[in-house]
Amino acid sequence: MSLLLTQYHELNGLKYQDVWDFQALLHNSIKYHKLDKATSYPKAKAKILNHLVFCEHYPVITMGKSTKINHLVSSEADLDKSNIELFKINRGGDITYHGPGQITGYLIFDVELLYRDVHRFVREIEACIIRLLAKYDIIARRLEGYTGVWVEDRHEFRKICAIGIHLSRWVSMHGFALNVNTLLDHFNHIVPCGIDEPNKAVTSMANELQSELIFSEVQAQLKKVVGEVFGLKFI
Repeated sequence: MSLLLTQYHELNGLKYQDVWDFQALLHNSIKYHKLDKATSYPKAKAKILNHLVFCEHYPVITMGKSTKINHLVSSEADLDKSNIELFKINRGGDITYHGPGQITGYLIFDVELLYRDVHRFVREIEACIIRLLAKYDIIARRLEGYTGVWVEDRHEFRKICAIGIHLSRWVSMHGFALNVNTLLDHFNHIVPCGIDEPNKAVTSMANELQSELIFSEVQAQLKKVVGEVFGLKFI
């Protein structure tokens, strides 16, 4: 299988709306090439430019398609006082938080160049995170019935990475949120991913290792892992 031609972007210090607009621009660009009647897509598909975006957001809560209103614990006024934005978006999944110390990864791929299997795509995103965490001696796993990546300790489960995607004409957007040095108190404003169970919580790499990590180094390692798992050729 040929490698996916991919452009890598790091976005920091931008409002969520700005990142959303950038992501939508890239997403629509790929769809345009697929729909262009003047282009023979089977011949041109090897030239499609895919995108991997890593972003460290300002504090923001995003509500996916499955979000129930009671999963937002704090009022919008309280969020404003805490300088946390609130957005309703088109990805799958429930409510989640993005903020400093977290790698939010947006995979804007023509997934059809890989396969036509949404579940496999999500499983391979999970595989990227599990492989990355292993490099830091954090043993993580999938949890049956739940999307994302978890750390288990004596039947207690801590979610370290949330995943939510959206596909249109097999072009993906959104992706994952990996807690590296994330301030976990901010998750108290929500029922994270809509999971309200006594043996399930959220965690971060720093929380598991009891030490902050060098954020840029984790980003570099994760970029490499995503490239390996999905067969990306960065330009």
